[in-house]
Amino acid sequence: MTDTTTPCAPGRPGGPAAPDIRLVVLDMAGTTVADGGLVERAFAAAAADLGVEPGSADHAEKLAYVRATMGESKISVFRHLFGTEEDARRANAAFEKAYGELVDGGLVAPVPGAREAIEELRADGRTVVLTTGFARVTQDAILDALGWRDLVPLTLCPADAGGRGRPYPDMVLEAFLRTKAADAVHQVAVVGDTSYDVLSGVRAGAGLVAGVRTGAHGDEEFHAAGATHVLDSVTALAALLRGER
Repeated sequence: MTDTTTPCAPGRPGGPAAPDIRLVVLDMAGTTVADGGLVERAFAAAAADLGVEPGSADHAEKLAYVRATMGESKISVFRHLFGTEEDARRANAAFEKAYGELVDGGLVAPVPGAREAIEELRADGRTVVLTTGFARVTQDAILDALGWRDLVPLTLCPADAGGRGRPYPDMVLEAFLRTKAADAVHQVAVVGDTSYDVLSGVRAGAGLVAGVRTGAHGDEEFHAAGATHVLDSVTALAALLRGER
């Protein structure tokens, strides 16, 4: 069975890795929220709106980029794919609309045990913030669909942190500044399912940066991005922070 708290960096023991973590910044889709391929389905709608033919080489190339950049701000992804700001915003609007319709259709669910994991972290006295690369309207739709509006004291999207999403550290630092839950950034843990989540935590100077195996990327990407730990799921985080594994 795979060790759920695999340390990734030299000198980072797998026991009490960061005992003074006070703020936990968690990604949503793929980390606490089961994606189930919704991002790719919404992308297909956005691409079609921009005239990208399904099944074409162009579609396949763009989809591969979307997969590789899971976790990044979606508007940034579309700027890369479609070149002009007008086309990027048009694609982003189509994507958000399609994703919202999928959420409204009941096609979103928590990662098994995620809500309980968040409640466990909070019961241990840690502040939890949920972040996303989606726009605020989509983030709110997901929170409403899951009944998570009151689960955490703060949720952030790229627009809440100056417009830059991952892999920039802005949302992590915004969480640090707004909550005032930690005295220094080394008391912050960042957890996500993509290399972009990991990079944002590393660049922010977080004391613990973990990749989880429930989403888009895997161990190789996490190691390359500088993760201190790799977990099977967010459900292993509270025990890790207590030094139990």
